[in-house]
Amino acid sequence: MLLSSGILAVETQGASAFEIFGIKLWGSSKEDDADVVDPLDYAVTFEVDTTDDDLKEAIENASLLKGEEDRPVSGSLGLLAKARNDRERLVAALFSKAHYDGVVTISIAGKNLDDLAPDAVFDGPQPVPVSITVQPGSMFTLGDIVLKGDAANIRGADFGLIAGGNAASDAILKAEAGIVRALKEEGRPLAKVTSRTIVADHATTTLDVTLDVAAGPIAGYGATTVEGTEAVDRDFTVYMTGLEPGRKYSPKEIEEARNRLLALEVFSSVSINEALALDPTGNIPMDVRVSERKMRYFGAGATYSNTEGAGLEGYWGHRNLFGRAEKLRISGSIGRISDTTELGKLNYNAGIMFEKPGVIGPASKFFANLKASYEHPDAYDIFSVKGNAGVSYELTRQQTVSASLAVDYSDIEDALNPDGKRYLLVSTPLQYAFDNRDDKLNPTRGFRALAYVEPTYDALNGNAFVKLKGEGSAYYGLGDQNRFVLAGRVAMGSILGAGLDDVPADRRFYSGGGGSVRGYAYQGIGPEINGKPTGGLSYAETSVEIRYNYNDKIGIVPFIDAGTVSARQFPDFGTVKVGAGIGVRYLTPFGPLRVDVAVPLNPGPGDPSYGFYAGVGQAF
Repeated sequence: MLLSSGILAVETQGASAFEIFGIKLWGSSKEDDADVVDPLDYAVTFEVDTTDDDLKEAIENASLLKGEEDRPVSGSLGLLAKARNDRERLVAALFSKAHYDGVVTISIAGKNLDDLAPDAVFDGPQPVPVSITVQPGSMFTLGDIVLKGDAANIRGADFGLIAGGNAASDAILKAEAGIVRALKEEGRPLAKVTSRTIVADHATTTLDVTLDVAAGPIAGYGATTVEGTEAVDRDFTVYMTGLEPGRKYSPKEIEEARNRLLALEVFSSVSINEALALDPTGNIPMDVRVSERKMRYFGAGATYSNTEGAGLEGYWGHRNLFGRAEKLRISGSIGRISDTTELGKLNYNAGIMFEKPGVIGPASKFFANLKASYEHPDAYDIFSVKGNAGVSYELTRQQTVSASLAVDYSDIEDALNPDGKRYLLVSTPLQYAFDNRDDKLNPTRGFRALAYVEPTYDALNGNAFVKLKGEGSAYYGLGDQNRFVLAGRVAMGSILGAGLDDVPADRRFYSGGGGSVRGYAYQGIGPEINGKPTGGLSYAETSVEIRYNYNDKIGIVPFIDAGTVSARQFPDFGTVKVGAGIGVRYLTPFGPLRVDVAVPLNPGPGDPSYGFYAGVGQAF
């Protein structure tokens, strides 16, 4: 299924550039160069004397002269400044790979950069030739490691500082940050490296490192001040940090406070920093600086798949309704546009959502939803009005629980109730979620698990049942750059306490389509009556993907999905349907754009020959 939210403009500029959502996907635009004074074009030849492809790539990527070769500089002075900056960047790139005796040579118009006058003029034919030669030299290892001051009793090996170990500048800086972090986790906000001595021994290709560290005293939080708030209440911002005065300082709590403020979605940036000194009471004042986002937004989107048809959606929202990050969102959609010509067979949805954070502490959120729908999926026809209200609470940064009260009125026609049946459901959905993925849209490591329980009573028909669901997904990146990522998902569910015909059709389990088993139609897996899906009382699904990043922009993803739906209360694994396919990912700053094509491996008589799906973010 193609899911594209907020698509308002697609912009093309000539034949060499393409932009979507305001993000340049490839090419350059002449408008980018319109502000360059006295534009001067240049051409780069780049040579790295190494057979190490990873080292060569890292060095070339560090060069702005090479990376921005298609953009002119501002005159001769601009070219000189860029060349000097490039040399520093290339040396830093060598240091980051533990090469401390490398040589970087840059020539402009045939003359070495060091031999050029500060006001040299390149008035010959353009583009001006620029030559960059890098001799990486030897790879160094760590030699003597000395930790002094308050770090004298710390084991350097615990942070990667060990004789014969990795001497890359990035590794040393990471070790420094780790040592300081360890001291800060003791409640010492002023911990810092006071001096660093690095000595490269070219004869032995070793790097001696001496660090002097001051821990500072243990302290609690002092007063929290906020800068940058205008529409958002300042006192509320302080409250949502959760940094209570007097409580022991913790860098982990500060990270959680920053993430909590960002999760409010009213700030585009948040920084939280300690003061440079303790206050008179011995506590550390905290400084919060924020930048606010636009509070009102609207958008439109489109959906499409060859098995589910096309759809349109629109929405309007406010991120800060009453000044304390209250969210309001109103949305509507029409689906199955290309699937039917009858207006009465289209899918219609309208809804309103409200959220208020911080109702019972900074880690809590109140939410309420009201939704009306008139839909015609393959399994049933339904008119429903649903409302719910509840609270979610973050136990930790990775763990969230929620509870709500929901009321659902529906009128449904399906294969088991062809004359229609009305329901009035009162339920209490309860959910626990664990999520430590490194990226929600494109994870490369971590795990996500969800457990869901919904006791339900049907007030019109006197039936009661409990819906149980569990889901888990795991991600494992291979290599330093996570070029390959193994991803897997497992999901199961069961409905207990009622027969299949007593459970409303929209509450039963279904499988098939872009969100579950690709290659099959939406709701296309499971029991049927006269070719029409009935849904089931249980289901099980699994998916495995190998995500390969061909380069920084393009990914290739072979995958296999499997699923089963049963009319019994427990899954029947003798009727598993399997689909397989391959996908392409275009990596963007807001997440990967996904296109998948899949085929059913054991199709039934009514199953499609293939499925095509597209969207934003990975499949799971």
